[in-house]
Amino acid sequence: MTINELRKNGLILFEAVVGSRAYGLATASSDTDIRGVFYLPLEYYLGGQYIAQVANASNDEVYYELGRFVELLSKSNPNIMELLASPADCIVYKDPLVDQFKMQDFITREAAMTFAQYAMVQVRKAKGLNKKINNPMDRERKSLLDFCFIIAGHGSLSLKEWLSSRQWKQENCGLAKIEHAKGMYTLYYDQSQTLGYKGVVATLESNEVSCSSIPREETLCAYLFVNHEAYSSYCKAYNEYFSWVSARNEARFEGTMNHGQGYDAKNMMHTIRLLQQAKEILSKRELQIQRPNRVELLRIKNGACSYDELFDWSHELFEEIRELCLHSLLPVAPDQVKLRQQLVDIRTQLYHVKL
Repeated sequence: MTINELRKNGLILFEAVVGSRAYGLATASSDTDIRGVFYLPLEYYLGGQYIAQVANASNDEVYYELGRFVELLSKSNPNIMELLASPADCIVYKDPLVDQFKMQDFITREAAMTFAQYAMVQVRKAKGLNKKINNPMDRERKSLLDFCFIIAGHGSLSLKEWLSSRQWKQENCGLAKIEHAKGMYTLYYDQSQTLGYKGVVATLESNEVSCSSIPREETLCAYLFVNHEAYSSYCKAYNEYFSWVSARNEARFEGTMNHGQGYDAKNMMHTIRLLQQAKEILSKRELQIQRPNRVELLRIKNGACSYDELFDWSHELFEEIRELCLHSLLPVAPDQVKLRQQLVDIRTQLYHVKL
């Protein structure tokens, strides 16, 4: 099912502009994000064709099936709570049935902590991005050979340097594993290239070293240590980094590089916004969508603050929220029984069913 089919068949119950435009934080380059709620035709239920969500290709427009909407509301999901709390000038369409869900029923301690915890996840993401931006990785991938070391006296020497100093090739090396010594090997060299040694690695893409059959009379050249753990960590970091490079939003990345602070400023702006909203839930007993501090938040988006300043600020806000939550008289969580009954009532009206 597509969004056009939802519209054509009159299945949309609620539709609103959300995100930066609803927050009052939109700029000339901001996208228009739309979220909504729909209901499925009865035959879809009877035929076992449940669809929880319908979205366009870019995910700028996302519509949740009524039951999914209620499920997320019951968990105080920030995105869904913001949808329900949409300002009047952002609502495109709202069926009167949706008015059964009163925003005040969802102003709870759970909501405040869910907003705050969601924000702190963004802080951790920003920290990871900060690390990626400030520690770029070379596109040329290292091989296992870069994690091999020759034991030399009281220290060690890179295998590559050791081979280069002798004008030897890794392909002519033969390794034998040393028992009870993890990562340790004896290394031999075949000057004649007649012994059939397998080299240190079969190819530069190999993830394991190769062991060879070593004649008893061969002379030991060196002891080799292979740091498999460091190689494994490097491979994981390499894959994560270049997955991020291929998936990143280039416009946002250019903005990040241009403001010179080394973090995703838009991400951190929304982190502070979420924490401020969480605090307002507890102190003002409301979820305020349009932000009163547009100038302050856009300064963050434009890179006016350092990452460390925002990191400290976010943690201070989080501690304030936790303290407020401890002494709050708000309900702990939404009334699940009431919420389920509202869902039943709305569906019986939509499907003209009598229970």
